This record gives sequence, C-alpha cells and structure tokens, in this order.
Amino acid sequence: MKIIMDGFGGDHAPKAVLEGAAAAVREYNVDILITGKKQALEQTAREGNIDLSHIEMVDAPDVIGMDDDPVSLLKGKSESSLAVAFRLLTKGEGDALVSGGSTGAIAVGANFIAKRIKGIKRAGLASVIPAAKGAYLLMDCGATLDCKGDTLLHYGLMGSIYMEKMFGISSPRVGLLNIGTEETKGDEIHIEAFRLLSESGLNFVGNVEARDLPFGEVDVAVADGFSGNVALKMTEGVALMFSQKLKEMFLADLRGKVAAVMIKDKFAALKASMDYTEYGGAPLLGVNYPVIKAHGSSNAKAFKNAVRQAIRFSESHMIEEIAGRISAEKEENK
Repeated sequence: MKIIMDGFGGDHAPKAVLEGAAAAVREYNVDILITGKKQALEQTAREGNIDLSHIEMVDAPDVIGMDDDPVSLLKGKSESSLAVAFRLLTKGEGDALVSGGSTGAIAVGANFIAKRIKGIKRAGLASVIPAAKGAYLLMDCGATLDCKGDTLLHYGLMGSIYMEKMFGISSPRVGLLNIGTEETKGDEIHIEAFRLLSESGLNFVGNVEARDLPFGEVDVAVADGFSGNVALKMTEGVALMFSQKLKEMFLADLRGKVAAVMIKDKFAALKASMDYTEYGGAPLLGVNYPVIKAHGSSNAKAFKNAVRQAIRFSESHMIEEIAGRISAEKEENK
C-alpha cells in the first residue's frame, strides 16, 4: 500500500511530516509518497538524519498556506504540495492522502479534484473525540458551513458506517447537535434534519446538547460545519485548560508533588486517553478517495498515526459501502 502525504501541510512541516512518514514505514510496512519542494525535503531529511527508505518524493514548487484563499488550490496554487497530492491520488499513484494543511483547501481539493460520491451533496470532516465512555464521532467539524437537512442526514449515515467499520460498534447511537433535546428545538434546517434522521432507519436517539457530548451519550454527533467546529475547538481548549490546571495544582507545593508521584501512572493514562495524536486525524467522508485531515499542529507521532488511519480507512472499503447505501436510499425514495 502507498500513502500520499502533503509534505508542507501543517505547522511543523516538513520535518514532522518526514519523521512521521519514516516512523510509519517502520511500523506499518507501507510505502510513502511525499509532495513538496523536493530540495527542501531532502535537506530536512539530511539535517534530521531521517531514513528515506520506501519514501518517494514528487516535486511541487508551491505551498498553500492557512491565509491563502482555499479556492486558489485550483488555479493560483495549482502546483502547491496539496494540489499535486490530490491529483496524484486521483491518478491512482497512492491509496489515500494525508495532509495537515488548510481545512478549507483540503475541502476544495476533495470536492473538485477527488470529487464527491454520487448522491452526496456535501463532504464532511469527521473527528473522533475522546469521551468518558470511549469516544464519539463529531461530523462535520468545519468542511461545510452551509448545510441542509438532507446533508445532515447523510452525515449521520456516513458517521454511523464509519463507527461500525473502524470501531466495531454495532448500531451506533446517532444524535443531532442542537440547542435543546426537544424535537422542536433549533432552526428549520435542524427541525427538518430531526425528521429525516427519525425516519432513516439509523439508531437515532434525538437531539443532543454540547454539554452531553463529553459523557459519551452518542456514538455519532451530527452537526453543521460551523457548530461542529466551535464544539471541537471548545473541547480542545477545555482539555488543555484542565491539563494545565492539574499540573499547576500538583506542582504548587510539597503535598501536591507527593500526590502527583502517587497517581503518576493514572494521570499518564488519563492524559493518553485525551491525546488527539493517538487518532492521527479526521477523515473527509463523502468523497471518492480516502482523505485524512491531520491536525494543523501535528507532530511526528500524529502524522504516523494519521498514516495508520489512512491505511485502515483504505482497507475498510468504507467508500464503497457509503456509495451503496446512498444509491439504495435514492432507489427507495423513487
């Protein structure tokens, strides 16, 4: 299997990308193709003594940054590392794509280069988030801000398939992120989405409020991209704040330091369970190829795990199942 990586996507690229790729080669027995400024990639590898065995590089002279217009991926930045990576993916040069670059640019590449599965109107970014009871999938997290009821229905369907195949959860509980649990809550789009999800045959448990998500009340939380992104960033911020406060408490005096030593293993286990780098990244569901969006601040470990996720996604044949379920839905609605 070969995974394509955007060599200049992410805050710590290209070094973190190269280190993550080398670690993935060693651990997962996979080939890697990295796009980007070849000379800079090779120099970074030399300076970091990074083994390039089973790693191929394809020169891409430009970079699309976080401040660039995402649509420039198609024209002004068509020779960027991300644009070249998408074109190689669609030509069959790799089985999946991993990038820590701009979410907007990745969404543009997925929609207009990789293209959506027939019947899917909007692709969605699906993030796995740790919870008190395992983890839940939040979809969408920022790829599509303007959603309609049928888009949210498809997010529920695709999210349910993802949790079934990737986490082995039978009949995942699907909830609609809303401002209240009553079925009449929210705007017209969410009221319509509630009705469609209720009639879908999915294990829909109704509306869910943001405060219930960390307790694992659902396996799939359906959201428009705006609300989902806000919920995701808030969750990340609270987790970082909580970790910082605990550290301050334990280091404040001698009693705290003694307590920290006594619960060191339990604290380490808690910290590991909340570590986003363990999941690697968020798949973009609804497109014809496996695309994994790694966190912008991904380190080598996160990129390595994003490759692992890309491998599992590719081997799961999830895209074919989503396409089949959407096709069957269209037939039923005729």
